[in-house]
Amino acid sequence: MKIQRDSLQYFLMLLLLSAIWGGAFLFMRVAGPDFGPIFLIALRVWISAVLLVAVAHFAGGLPDFRKNWKAFLLLGAINNAIPFTLIASAVLVLNSSMAAIINATTPLFTAIVAAAFGLERFTARKGLGGLLGILGVVILMGFSPLPLNQRTILAALESLLAAVAYAFGAVYVRARFQGFTPLQVSAGQLAGAGAAMLPAAFFFLPKGSPSTLAWLALLALAVLCTCLAYLIYFRLITKGGATKAITVTFMVPFFSLLWGVLLLSEPLNWGMFAGLAVILFSVSLVLGSRS
Repeated sequence: MKIQRDSLQYFLMLLLLSAIWGGAFLFMRVAGPDFGPIFLIALRVWISAVLLVAVAHFAGGLPDFRKNWKAFLLLGAINNAIPFTLIASAVLVLNSSMAAIINATTPLFTAIVAAAFGLERFTARKGLGGLLGILGVVILMGFSPLPLNQRTILAALESLLAAVAYAFGAVYVRARFQGFTPLQVSAGQLAGAGAAMLPAAFFFLPKGSPSTLAWLALLALAVLCTCLAYLIYFRLITKGGATKAITVTFMVPFFSLLWGVLLLSEPLNWGMFAGLAVILFSVSLVLGSRS
């Protein structure tokens, strides 16, 4: 009975995390035009860094910033500041759901980067998964409801580069942060991201006064999609391990599609579902070969 209750609790937490992270793309699309991608992400990481560092402090798990500030600055740049900003820029052109689907390729690039640095063995199955993932992106863009032009292609490339940045971030965590708790790593990287965004943010101030809706979207992005989402993810890792928790990858695009259609009236077509199916199949190949 307890096992069934624990399994149900784990599934509900996984569902909640997927819904929250799926909403991040929507919130960036809503707030991005008012704040601009760079200033929006600067505010996002500043707010979430303050909250998560406070949580780590009261939990007694604050990392040693003085000793590890360079590592946290680098991690914050490649795992938060750069990919967050790329996605925030991409969703100004793409549908939020399309950006989320492309972002689902992150495990593919993680496997490639890990193999390149000798942390994992590169197999034919991973290679096939990588090729299928690229094919899925081509299908998504080639048959999307948006016109295929220079702007949409560049936005898709921004989303892909964000996935690559996340991959390098994941590999760097494995190589550099052994012995750190997930809470310490996340608090440290958000503090590092906040510092990394500081120089650029004041050169890209909003041109006008952001709307109330944009401010609410920003708060949701920082509090729900960053701070709370990380805390839920830590809990999932603690209860079921990192491999099991990464199944959230499969669920986020579906929630992003749902929120985009319900709240932003984003169009859907068969190309989006076909691209999503191919990408998720490719991810399953790669994750299956890593387990």
